[in-house]
Order: sequence, then C-alpha cells, then structure tokens
Amino acid sequence: MQIGIFSIGDVTADPISGMTPTEHERIKATVEIAKKAEEVGLDVIALGQHHNPPFVAASPTTTLAYIAAQTERIILSTATTLITTTDPVRIAEDYAQLQHLADGRMDLMLGRGNTGQVYSWFGQDVRDGIELAAENYALLRQLWRERAVSWEGQYRTSLEGFTATPRPLDGVPPFVWHGSVRSPEVAERAAYYGDGYFAHHIFWPLAHTERMVGLYRRRFEHHGHGSADQAIVGLGGQVYMHRNSQEAVKEFRPYFDKAPPYGRGRSMEEFTRATPLTVGSPQQVIERTLGFREYVGDYQRQLFLIDHAGLPLKNVLEQLDLLGEEVLPILRKEFDSLRPAHVPGAPTHQSLLAAASEESTSAHA
Repeated sequence: MQIGIFSIGDVTADPISGMTPTEHERIKATVEIAKKAEEVGLDVIALGQHHNPPFVAASPTTTLAYIAAQTERIILSTATTLITTTDPVRIAEDYAQLQHLADGRMDLMLGRGNTGQVYSWFGQDVRDGIELAAENYALLRQLWRERAVSWEGQYRTSLEGFTATPRPLDGVPPFVWHGSVRSPEVAERAAYYGDGYFAHHIFWPLAHTERMVGLYRRRFEHHGHGSADQAIVGLGGQVYMHRNSQEAVKEFRPYFDKAPPYGRGRSMEEFTRATPLTVGSPQQVIERTLGFREYVGDYQRQLFLIDHAGLPLKNVLEQLDLLGEEVLPILRKEFDSLRPAHVPGAPTHQSLLAAASEESTSAHA
C-alpha cells in the first residue's frame, strides 16, 4: 500500500485570519508540504493541474521536478494531468523528462478536468471530452512505446515517423492511473489497457465509488489482465485531525463552512456521513480509512487531501506530523496484513522494469 497526499493547488482565503496567500506563497508552500511529506515517511505526493483561478497548478511537471531535486525517496505523481487539453506529444516528452530527473520515482494520473471553459482555451470542444481523451491516450501510449510513430487522428495534426524525446527511462514508460469522479468511460479505459484506476472519492457518496471501482474491476478481468481483485486501484480522501476529536471539529468547521467545495447548505456532520471526509482524531481517520476496503476491496494507493479550504501552511504541516506519527504506521501494517498474496502492491519503476525484463527473458527462451 502506498499512502500519500494530493493537492489541487487552490488559493483560498483563510476564513479565520481573512488572509489570502499570494500565488508565490502558495507555490512555495506546496514545495514545503512535499518535503515534509517525505520527512514524515509518506510514499507519494500528487499535484493537480488547472489553468484557471483560483489555482496555481498549471505546470505540475515544473513543480514536481523542483521537488525531485530536494527529495530522495517520495514518489512524484499528478492529480491530474489533463489528457484532453494537453497535447499528448507534450505529455510524452515532459513526463519522460521528469522520469529521468527523478530516477524513475514518478507516475501520473490522467483526467479530463472539471472546468468546461478550459477546452476552448486550448482549441478543443468540451463536447468531445470523452473521445478526445481516448484518442490522446492511445497516441501517448504509442509515443512511449515506439521510436518512429506514424499516426493520424481526428483532434490533432498527423505525425510521420516522429520520435518523442527523451525516451522513457530504461525503456519503461511511467505507470499511468486514470482518475475519475463520475465517468464510467474512464474506468473502462483503465481496464482495457490494464492501467491503474484512481477514484477521487471526494464529494460523492460512498456507494458511487463502490459502483465505479466494481465496474473497473470486472472489466479489468474481462480484458484478461488478471482477476478482478488484482486490478490496481487508488482512492482519494479528505481528513482534518487533532488528537482531540472535538478540537478537530471545532478547528475545521470555519474552513468547511466557507470554502468553495463545501458548505452549500449541508452541515459538516452531514457531509462527513455521506462522503469520505473525516474530521476527528487520528484513530478515527485510521478506522474510517480501513473501512474503505469493505466496499472497494484491496487497493494499492491511498491519497489524502489536507491542504485545501484555505488552511494555513502551519496547520498543514501539523496534519502531516499526525499522519506520519500516528496514522501511517498503523494503516501500512493493517492494509499489508489484510491483502492476500495474489493481490499485487502498487506499481513502481523498479517493479515495472523487473516485469519487462522477465517478459523479455521469457520471449527469448
């Protein structure tokens, strides 16, 4: 089990102090959060991609490369890379470059994004989103696996004998997760290719996540990649902790009531019952998170959203201390003890390289 955090890079006013961080402050804070995440022992830091205010996550590869230079172990990922409005040639080259700089400790999550107007800014039509994502991803896979690509599609200019550079590290493309909030087509695409499926698992009822992951697992098996319980699943989640659960509720309530993703007529108590948002003690976070397995099965990656809603950097770093000291060791131990031997762990560059080497040896035997 890989356990980490993800960030959407929102610039939100702190409802208690009334202060809004500058873009510079928010970007630099993201780097500090990533370094702290490695310090406390987390496995993954994933950054979103947006091209509109109030977000400062337009170029995740830039930020992740900067983080790579200041860390040694943590896996760098995205949440998400916009496959619809980022040219697949650009993705192939940028993420291969990051893969080399990070010595392989990276992967990426692809998604369509949830801001309709972004499509027109990049010369696309939001009504083509599903088909555009499918075509762009098919080309991306080809660019990472073939040296001379000749290709023709509907949504971009054709290619003739094109080679994306640099080539993937050790000849092994980065592992891809397909991130989704609501679209069954995304679960099908992940299953078809045998890639990972990441259910964002935030804002939506738990039953919805159960249905989406179940669909992905069934189709993963249908396409011949292994049994349904061997499919590669990741989940998001939101937490706010204090050693005293009542203090956690008291501290987070102003952020819940004022932040754009929350409120909207529902109380924090109603929201926590209906979604994975957990506000309370570390033990409550442990129990809630272990409960996810009951409706999605054994899964490989758990990412927590902890820096949203205008929380100041000091609070976020305190959350990371609690995650590292009190939550992480128990979650790792419990998840690993519960996972059957035939269910794989989360893919890494090393495991993918070993699998590719074994496949090559078998082919030449």
